[in-house]
Amino acid sequence: MPSFRKSLIAFAIFTVLLLGSVIMLTVIVDPFFQYHKPLPGFPYLIDNQISQNPGMAENMEYDSVILGSSMTVNFNTDWFKDLMGLNTIKLSYSAAYPKDQANIMQIVFDSPNQVKKVFLGIDVITYMAGVAETKYPIPEYLYNDKVYDDAEYLLNKDVLLNYILRPIADQEKSDLATIYASWWTEEYYDEAWVLKHYVSPGQVLAETPKDAYTAAVEANLAQNICPFIEANPETDFVIFFPPYSILFWNDVRQENHLEATLEEFRYLCERLGAYENVSLYFFLDQEWIVTDLNNYADYSHYHPDFNRYMAECFANGTCLVEDIGVNLDNMRNIVAQFDFNALLSNSQ
Repeated sequence: MPSFRKSLIAFAIFTVLLLGSVIMLTVIVDPFFQYHKPLPGFPYLIDNQISQNPGMAENMEYDSVILGSSMTVNFNTDWFKDLMGLNTIKLSYSAAYPKDQANIMQIVFDSPNQVKKVFLGIDVITYMAGVAETKYPIPEYLYNDKVYDDAEYLLNKDVLLNYILRPIADQEKSDLATIYASWWTEEYYDEAWVLKHYVSPGQVLAETPKDAYTAAVEANLAQNICPFIEANPETDFVIFFPPYSILFWNDVRQENHLEATLEEFRYLCERLGAYENVSLYFFLDQEWIVTDLNNYADYSHYHPDFNRYMAECFANGTCLVEDIGVNLDNMRNIVAQFDFNALLSNSQ
Protein backbone atom coordinates (compact mmCIF):
# COMPACT_ATOMS: atom_id res chain seq x y z
CA MET A 1 0.00 0.00 0.00
CA PRO A 2 2.72 2.56 0.80
CA SER A 3 4.28 1.84 -2.59
CA PHE A 4 0.90 2.22 -4.32
CA ARG A 5 0.23 5.47 -2.45
CA LYS A 6 3.58 6.86 -3.49
CA SER A 7 2.93 5.91 -7.09
CA LEU A 8 -0.50 7.54 -6.97
CA ILE A 9 0.93 10.73 -5.48
CA ALA A 10 3.71 10.75 -8.04
CA PHE A 11 1.19 10.31 -10.86
CA ALA A 12 -0.97 13.09 -9.46
CA ILE A 13 2.02 15.42 -9.21
CA PHE A 14 3.09 14.51 -12.76
CA THR A 15 -0.44 15.17 -14.06
CA VAL A 16 -0.66 18.54 -12.32
CA LEU A 17 2.75 19.55 -13.64
CA LEU A 18 1.84 18.41 -17.15
CA LEU A 19 -1.46 20.29 -17.16
CA GLY A 20 0.24 23.31 -15.63
CA SER A 21 2.88 23.23 -18.38
CA VAL A 22 0.21 23.05 -21.08
CA ILE A 23 -1.67 25.97 -19.53
CA MET A 24 1.51 28.02 -19.20
CA LEU A 25 2.55 27.28 -22.79
CA THR A 26 -0.88 28.24 -24.10
CA VAL A 27 -0.91 31.48 -22.11
CA ILE A 28 2.61 32.39 -23.24
CA VAL A 29 2.07 31.65 -26.93
CA ASP A 30 -1.66 32.47 -26.87
CA PRO A 31 -2.42 31.36 -30.46
CA PHE A 32 -5.99 32.71 -30.23
CA PHE A 33 -4.75 36.05 -28.81
CA GLN A 34 -7.03 35.94 -25.79
CA TYR A 35 -4.53 37.52 -23.40
CA HIS A 36 -2.04 39.48 -25.47
CA LYS A 37 -0.97 40.47 -28.96
CA PRO A 38 1.28 38.11 -30.98
CA LEU A 39 4.75 37.36 -29.69
CA PRO A 40 7.43 38.75 -31.99
CA GLY A 41 8.90 35.97 -34.10
CA PHE A 42 6.42 33.22 -33.30
CA PRO A 43 5.05 31.66 -36.53
CA TYR A 44 1.34 32.01 -35.74
CA LEU A 45 -1.13 30.04 -37.85
CA ILE A 46 -4.27 32.13 -38.37
CA ASP A 47 -6.96 30.15 -40.15
CA ASN A 48 -9.87 29.89 -37.72
CA GLN A 49 -12.22 32.85 -38.05
CA ILE A 50 -14.62 31.87 -35.30
CA SER A 51 -11.95 31.15 -32.70
CA GLN A 52 -9.24 33.67 -33.56
CA ASN A 53 -11.19 36.77 -34.59
CA PRO A 54 -12.34 37.74 -31.07
CA GLY A 55 -8.82 37.67 -29.64
CA MET A 56 -7.43 39.65 -32.57
CA ALA A 57 -10.21 42.21 -32.19
CA GLU A 58 -9.49 42.59 -28.48
CA ASN A 59 -5.70 42.57 -28.34
CA MET A 60 -4.21 43.58 -31.68
CA GLU A 61 -3.50 47.18 -32.61
CA TYR A 62 -5.47 48.71 -35.49
CA ASP A 63 -7.42 51.79 -36.46
CA SER A 64 -9.81 50.25 -38.98
CA VAL A 65 -11.46 46.89 -39.55
CA ILE A 66 -12.83 44.87 -42.46
CA LEU A 67 -16.00 42.97 -41.60
CA GLY A 68 -18.17 40.73 -43.72
CA SER A 69 -18.50 37.32 -45.25
CA SER A 70 -16.31 35.37 -47.67
CA MET A 71 -16.85 38.32 -50.02
CA THR A 72 -14.23 40.13 -47.92
CA VAL A 73 -11.59 37.44 -47.37
CA ASN A 74 -9.48 38.42 -50.37
CA PHE A 75 -8.86 41.97 -49.23
CA ASN A 76 -5.19 42.63 -48.52
CA THR A 77 -4.95 45.01 -45.59
CA ASP A 78 -1.70 46.45 -46.98
CA TRP A 79 -3.84 48.06 -49.69
CA PHE A 80 -5.68 50.05 -47.03
CA LYS A 81 -2.35 51.30 -45.68
CA ASP A 82 -1.11 52.26 -49.13
CA LEU A 83 -4.36 53.83 -50.35
CA MET A 84 -5.77 55.40 -47.19
CA GLY A 85 -3.00 55.33 -44.59
CA LEU A 86 -4.99 52.96 -42.37
CA ASN A 87 -3.72 50.23 -40.06
CA THR A 88 -6.43 47.71 -40.88
CA ILE A 89 -7.31 44.30 -39.51
CA LYS A 90 -9.49 41.78 -41.34
CA LEU A 91 -12.10 40.00 -39.23
CA SER A 92 -14.14 38.16 -41.84
CA TYR A 93 -16.65 35.40 -41.12
CA SER A 94 -17.62 33.20 -44.05
CA ALA A 95 -21.40 33.30 -44.64
CA ALA A 96 -21.71 35.69 -41.70
CA TYR A 97 -25.14 36.65 -40.40
CA PRO A 98 -25.80 40.11 -38.93
CA LYS A 99 -25.49 38.69 -35.43
CA ASP A 100 -21.96 37.52 -36.29
CA GLN A 101 -21.13 41.11 -37.22
CA ALA A 102 -22.62 42.37 -33.97
CA ASN A 103 -20.63 39.89 -31.91
CA ILE A 104 -17.32 41.00 -33.35
CA MET A 105 -18.20 44.72 -33.41
CA GLN A 106 -18.93 44.55 -29.70
CA ILE A 107 -15.37 43.34 -29.10
CA VAL A 108 -13.90 45.84 -31.57
CA PHE A 109 -15.54 48.81 -29.86
CA ASP A 110 -14.76 47.49 -26.38
CA SER A 111 -11.07 47.26 -27.28
CA PRO A 112 -8.66 50.13 -26.50
CA ASN A 113 -8.28 50.91 -30.21
CA GLN A 114 -9.61 54.17 -31.61
CA VAL A 115 -11.45 52.92 -34.68
CA LYS A 116 -11.45 55.39 -37.56
CA LYS A 117 -13.25 53.26 -40.14
CA VAL A 118 -15.30 50.08 -40.34
CA PHE A 119 -15.53 48.53 -43.79
CA LEU A 120 -18.66 46.35 -43.65
CA GLY A 121 -19.71 44.16 -46.56
CA ILE A 122 -23.44 43.37 -46.60
CA ASP A 123 -24.91 40.25 -48.21
CA VAL A 124 -28.65 40.76 -48.50
CA ILE A 125 -29.51 37.07 -48.24
CA THR A 126 -28.08 36.90 -44.72
CA TYR A 127 -30.42 39.61 -43.46
CA MET A 128 -33.25 37.07 -43.54
CA ALA A 129 -31.66 35.35 -40.53
CA GLY A 130 -33.03 35.68 -37.02
CA VAL A 131 -31.59 38.55 -35.02
CA ALA A 132 -29.93 36.18 -32.52
CA GLU A 133 -28.86 33.59 -35.12
CA THR A 134 -25.19 33.00 -35.95
CA LYS A 135 -24.05 31.09 -38.98
CA TYR A 136 -22.10 28.61 -36.86
CA PRO A 137 -22.10 27.95 -33.10
CA ILE A 138 -19.57 30.21 -31.43
CA PRO A 139 -17.26 29.23 -28.56
CA GLU A 140 -18.68 31.53 -25.90
CA TYR A 141 -15.56 31.20 -23.75
CA LEU A 142 -13.59 33.05 -26.44
CA TYR A 143 -16.15 35.84 -26.77
CA ASN A 144 -16.58 36.81 -23.12
CA ASP A 145 -14.35 38.29 -20.43
CA LYS A 146 -14.84 35.47 -17.95
CA VAL A 147 -11.77 33.60 -16.71
CA TYR A 148 -13.39 30.56 -15.13
CA ASP A 149 -14.47 29.05 -18.46
CA ASP A 150 -11.07 29.46 -20.18
CA ALA A 151 -10.13 25.84 -19.44
CA GLU A 152 -11.72 24.92 -22.77
CA TYR A 153 -9.04 27.04 -24.41
CA LEU A 154 -6.12 26.47 -22.07
CA LEU A 155 -6.45 22.67 -22.03
CA ASN A 156 -7.50 22.19 -25.63
CA LYS A 157 -5.69 19.43 -27.51
CA ASP A 158 -6.35 21.02 -30.90
CA VAL A 159 -4.94 24.34 -29.73
CA LEU A 160 -1.81 22.66 -28.39
CA LEU A 161 -1.14 20.39 -31.37
CA ASN A 162 -2.29 22.49 -34.32
CA TYR A 163 -1.70 26.07 -33.20
CA ILE A 164 1.37 25.80 -30.96
CA LEU A 165 3.41 22.67 -31.73
CA ARG A 166 2.64 22.41 -35.45
CA PRO A 167 3.63 26.03 -36.23
CA ILE A 168 6.85 25.51 -34.30
CA ALA A 169 7.61 22.50 -36.50
CA ASP A 170 6.43 23.95 -39.82
CA GLN A 171 7.54 27.58 -39.34
CA GLU A 172 4.97 28.80 -41.90
CA LYS A 173 3.78 32.04 -40.38
CA SER A 174 0.46 33.42 -41.57
CA ASP A 175 0.60 36.81 -43.25
CA LEU A 176 -1.79 38.97 -41.25
CA ALA A 177 -2.47 41.12 -44.33
CA THR A 178 -3.88 38.19 -46.32
CA ILE A 179 -5.36 35.86 -43.69
CA TYR A 180 -8.44 33.83 -44.63
CA ALA A 181 -7.82 34.34 -48.37
CA SER A 182 -9.76 31.90 -50.54
CA TRP A 183 -8.05 28.78 -51.86
CA TRP A 184 -9.00 29.33 -55.51
CA THR A 185 -6.03 29.80 -57.83
CA GLU A 186 -6.12 31.58 -61.18
CA GLU A 187 -7.42 28.63 -63.21
CA TYR A 188 -10.66 28.55 -61.21
CA TYR A 189 -11.71 32.02 -62.34
CA ASP A 190 -13.17 30.77 -65.57
CA GLU A 191 -16.64 30.81 -67.15
CA ALA A 192 -16.54 27.12 -68.06
CA TRP A 193 -15.64 26.15 -64.49
CA VAL A 194 -18.39 28.34 -63.03
CA LEU A 195 -21.08 27.06 -65.38
CA LYS A 196 -20.03 23.44 -64.84
CA HIS A 197 -20.79 23.76 -61.14
CA TYR A 198 -23.85 25.97 -61.39
CA VAL A 199 -27.39 24.62 -61.22
CA SER A 200 -30.16 27.00 -62.18
CA PRO A 201 -33.17 26.83 -59.86
CA GLY A 202 -36.59 25.91 -61.18
CA GLN A 203 -39.03 28.61 -62.19
CA VAL A 204 -41.33 29.87 -59.44
CA LEU A 205 -44.63 31.20 -60.78
CA ALA A 206 -45.82 33.22 -57.80
CA GLU A 207 -44.01 36.54 -57.41
CA THR A 208 -42.65 37.37 -53.97
CA PRO A 209 -44.33 40.50 -52.57
CA LYS A 210 -42.16 43.57 -52.91
CA ASP A 211 -41.98 44.23 -49.17
CA ALA A 212 -41.52 40.58 -48.13
CA TYR A 213 -37.99 41.04 -46.80
CA THR A 214 -38.07 44.47 -45.18
CA ALA A 215 -39.33 43.40 -41.74
CA ALA A 216 -36.46 40.93 -41.26
CA VAL A 217 -33.96 43.48 -42.57
CA GLU A 218 -35.21 46.17 -40.20
CA ALA A 219 -35.07 43.79 -37.24
CA ASN A 220 -31.46 42.90 -37.99
CA LEU A 221 -30.46 46.51 -38.54
CA ALA A 222 -32.13 47.64 -35.34
CA GLN A 223 -30.64 44.85 -33.25
CA ASN A 224 -27.23 44.12 -34.77
CA ILE A 225 -25.94 47.00 -36.91
CA CYS A 226 -27.42 50.41 -36.19
CA PRO A 227 -26.67 50.46 -32.43
CA PHE A 228 -22.93 50.41 -33.23
CA ILE A 229 -23.28 53.16 -35.82
CA GLU A 230 -25.22 55.31 -33.38
CA ALA A 231 -22.92 54.66 -30.41
CA ASN A 232 -19.76 55.50 -32.39
CA PRO A 233 -20.39 58.73 -34.30
CA GLU A 234 -16.65 59.38 -34.55
CA THR A 235 -16.19 56.19 -36.59
CA ASP A 236 -16.88 56.18 -40.32
CA PHE A 237 -18.83 53.13 -41.46
CA VAL A 238 -18.05 52.29 -45.08
CA ILE A 239 -20.84 49.89 -46.03
CA PHE A 240 -20.67 48.14 -49.35
CA PHE A 241 -22.62 45.65 -51.44
CA PRO A 242 -20.28 43.23 -53.25
CA PRO A 243 -20.56 42.47 -56.98
CA TYR A 244 -22.24 39.06 -57.25
CA SER A 245 -22.18 37.60 -60.74
CA ILE A 246 -25.11 37.66 -63.15
CA LEU A 247 -25.89 34.08 -62.09
CA PHE A 248 -27.01 35.42 -58.72
CA TRP A 249 -29.58 37.43 -60.61
CA ASN A 250 -30.60 34.39 -62.60
CA ASP A 251 -31.47 32.75 -59.28
CA VAL A 252 -33.45 35.85 -58.33
CA ARG A 253 -35.34 35.80 -61.65
CA GLN A 254 -36.09 32.11 -61.55
CA GLU A 255 -37.29 32.27 -57.97
CA ASN A 256 -39.38 35.34 -58.86
CA HIS A 257 -38.21 37.79 -56.22
CA LEU A 258 -36.44 40.42 -58.32
CA GLU A 259 -38.49 43.37 -57.11
CA ALA A 260 -38.40 42.14 -53.51
CA THR A 261 -34.60 41.86 -53.68
CA LEU A 262 -34.22 45.30 -55.21
CA GLU A 263 -36.51 46.68 -52.54
CA GLU A 264 -34.30 45.07 -49.90
CA PHE A 265 -31.29 46.92 -51.29
CA ARG A 266 -33.27 50.15 -51.39
CA TYR A 267 -34.41 49.78 -47.81
CA LEU A 268 -30.91 48.97 -46.55
CA CYS A 269 -29.40 51.97 -48.32
CA GLU A 270 -32.05 54.45 -47.25
CA ARG A 271 -32.03 53.22 -43.65
CA LEU A 272 -28.25 53.18 -43.31
CA GLY A 273 -27.65 56.22 -45.47
CA ALA A 274 -29.59 58.36 -43.00
CA TYR A 275 -26.56 58.33 -40.67
CA GLU A 276 -23.94 61.05 -41.16
CA ASN A 277 -21.10 58.63 -40.38
CA VAL A 278 -22.17 56.10 -43.04
CA SER A 279 -21.09 55.99 -46.68
CA LEU A 280 -22.51 53.42 -49.08
CA TYR A 281 -20.90 51.69 -52.06
CA PHE A 282 -22.93 49.66 -54.55
CA PHE A 283 -20.91 47.34 -56.80
CA LEU A 284 -23.66 45.06 -58.10
CA ASP A 285 -24.44 47.25 -61.12
CA GLN A 286 -20.84 47.25 -62.35
CA GLU A 287 -21.82 45.51 -65.59
CA TRP A 288 -18.25 45.03 -66.76
CA ILE A 289 -17.61 42.90 -63.70
CA VAL A 290 -20.82 41.00 -63.07
CA THR A 291 -21.61 39.85 -66.62
CA ASP A 292 -18.19 38.28 -67.24
CA LEU A 293 -18.03 34.89 -65.52
CA ASN A 294 -14.29 34.74 -66.12
CA ASN A 295 -14.14 37.11 -63.16
CA TYR A 296 -15.62 34.46 -60.85
CA ALA A 297 -14.88 31.08 -59.28
CA ASP A 298 -18.55 30.38 -58.63
CA TYR A 299 -21.83 32.26 -58.93
CA SER A 300 -20.88 34.92 -56.38
CA HIS A 301 -17.18 34.80 -55.45
CA TYR A 302 -15.05 37.15 -57.54
CA HIS A 303 -11.35 37.39 -58.32
CA PRO A 304 -9.15 39.19 -55.74
CA ASP A 305 -8.52 41.86 -58.37
CA PHE A 306 -12.00 43.14 -57.58
CA ASN A 307 -11.25 43.32 -53.89
CA ARG A 308 -8.40 45.59 -54.91
CA TYR A 309 -10.80 47.57 -57.14
CA MET A 310 -13.21 48.05 -54.25
CA ALA A 311 -10.41 49.22 -51.97
CA GLU A 312 -9.45 51.79 -54.60
CA CYS A 313 -13.08 52.91 -54.78
CA PHE A 314 -13.19 53.39 -51.02
CA ALA A 315 -10.14 55.63 -51.39
CA ASN A 316 -11.35 57.72 -54.34
CA GLY A 317 -15.15 57.62 -54.01
CA THR A 318 -15.94 55.68 -57.18
CA CYS A 319 -19.22 53.71 -56.85
CA LEU A 320 -20.31 55.84 -53.90
CA VAL A 321 -24.11 55.76 -53.74
CA GLU A 322 -25.67 59.15 -54.41
CA ASP A 323 -29.15 57.98 -55.39
CA ILE A 324 -29.83 54.29 -54.78
CA GLY A 325 -32.78 54.49 -57.15
CA VAL A 326 -30.36 55.08 -60.03
CA ASN A 327 -28.26 52.07 -59.04
CA LEU A 328 -31.32 49.85 -58.77
CA ASP A 329 -32.63 51.00 -62.15
CA ASN A 330 -29.22 50.14 -63.62
CA MET A 331 -29.38 46.71 -62.02
CA ARG A 332 -32.93 46.13 -63.22
CA ASN A 333 -31.90 47.04 -66.77
CA ILE A 334 -28.84 44.77 -66.69
CA VAL A 335 -31.04 41.85 -65.64
CA ALA A 336 -33.75 42.68 -68.20
CA GLN A 337 -31.33 42.96 -71.12
CA PHE A 338 -29.02 40.06 -70.31
CA ASP A 339 -29.39 36.91 -72.44
CA PHE A 340 -29.55 34.26 -69.74
CA ASN A 341 -30.65 31.57 -72.18
CA ALA A 342 -27.53 32.02 -74.31
CA LEU A 343 -25.26 31.93 -71.27
CA LEU A 344 -26.86 28.87 -69.70
CA SER A 345 -26.92 26.99 -72.98
CA ASN A 346 -23.11 26.93 -72.69
CA SER A 347 -23.43 24.80 -69.58
CA GLN A 348 -25.48 22.07 -71.27
